[in-house]
Amino acid sequence: MPTKVTVIGSGFSGLSAAATLAQKGYKVTVLEKNSVPGGRARKFEAEGFMFDMGPSWYWMPDVFEQFFARFGKSPTDYYELIRLDPSYTVVFGANHRMDVPASIEGLYALFEQYEPGSSQQLRRFLAEAKYKYETGMNDFVHKPGNSILEFADVRILLSLFRLQMFQSISRHIRKLFKNEYLIQLLEFPVLFLGATPQKTPALYSLMNYADMVLGTWYPMGGMYKIVEGMAKLCTELGVDIRLEEEVKQIYVPNGHASKVITSKGEYHADVVVASADYQHVDQQLLEPAQRNYSASYWESRVMAPSSLLFYLGVSKRLRGLRHHNLFFDADFSRHAREIYETPSWPAEPLFYVCAPSVTDPSVAPEGCENLFILIPLAPGLQDDDDAIREKYYHKVMQRLEQHLGEDVRSYVRYRRSYAHRDFQRDYHAFKGNAYGLANTLLQTAFLKPKLKNRKVSNLFYTGQLTTPGPGVPPSLISGQVVANEISKAFPVG
Repeated sequence: MPTKVTVIGSGFSGLSAAATLAQKGYKVTVLEKNSVPGGRARKFEAEGFMFDMGPSWYWMPDVFEQFFARFGKSPTDYYELIRLDPSYTVVFGANHRMDVPASIEGLYALFEQYEPGSSQQLRRFLAEAKYKYETGMNDFVHKPGNSILEFADVRILLSLFRLQMFQSISRHIRKLFKNEYLIQLLEFPVLFLGATPQKTPALYSLMNYADMVLGTWYPMGGMYKIVEGMAKLCTELGVDIRLEEEVKQIYVPNGHASKVITSKGEYHADVVVASADYQHVDQQLLEPAQRNYSASYWESRVMAPSSLLFYLGVSKRLRGLRHHNLFFDADFSRHAREIYETPSWPAEPLFYVCAPSVTDPSVAPEGCENLFILIPLAPGLQDDDDAIREKYYHKVMQRLEQHLGEDVRSYVRYRRSYAHRDFQRDYHAFKGNAYGLANTLLQTAFLKPKLKNRKVSNLFYTGQLTTPGPGVPPSLISGQVVANEISKAFPVG
């Protein structure tokens, strides 16, 4: 009989683990709480608009290429990918918009425009970022993080200094650049990692390499096309994906998980992979004696941000919007502190507007605009109610309308909001987080929650609360890493 694996959750890490295990010969069943696969990357449709619910940035295309290549496939077998140019726009204030070009020569010219001589510094900065990216992707992210001994390779130890693990990215950037607009542009990619740029290791300038060199892409039809492609791949490999099956308990007699109990039935398993929220599985689906961590451990973790999201269907086209638009027309440092240091609803938030209909007419009715608005927030805020959502809706819409020079709110024919309580309800997200565990120095690599349960011999974890961390590409990698660990511990046959 083939070894049976039950995967809890069908987000990117769950589908990645399921496909990788199926290819290795395991009989895999995926149990998904919601009505469609994808986890935080679900979609929904309303009044002719198609909304991606979660991830909207397609970075690190090499990770997607490598994933599908494992199965003799390519992303182009499942979706059409285009590179955006400009990659995105940053709005710094009235009549001050920075379009970030896709070409490297265009970037050098942009930097010279803001700070003469800075293109040479950008060359140096990106060369260092390339080393960090390639070293990180080759030597770090595919390690399971079981022990510090995984990193006791002389080559890796020597590279720690070049990786700048012990210097902040803010200090690193400010040594090279003086112009505040360029500094904000370079600090932006770490905003969702879980700490202020002043407390985020300079290692994460690798994100700038991913941004500026590898580029910003878009799968036509929306980000959900990736989920559809991965789910199709899983099905082709024999994976059984069961929807609307919320897991209620992992039954563990004698230190070995023998079955997974759902809202609809029971599934016997030789191995269980938890791709659902790690804290929820650990604290709610297991008995106290079977848990990897205590409640106090989880309370002490530093979480990446949550978000207040608005999905808007607008009954006209809007002039002056790009596909990705970052509104940095408020105090960047203050908002970062309100997320990470003094958790509170922000006084004047930075926010992000995605308008995929600028690129892709299929996501909105003809003559209409599809808008996705995101305000990053501290996790764990308790007063997420309709009144405060309404307040922030008008705050950001007023600034959007000022930037565009036209009325938008009167043309909104569909609106839906989404924040902490929705993340908790739909995903059991700890403290309503949107992005998982923060990538702080003390929560990196082997210091993250472990891939394997120490008390349940055949229970493993994957996803954004464990190795290698939050984001779509790391989640893809996490699923592959846990599949490889399972194949070592429970070989087929």
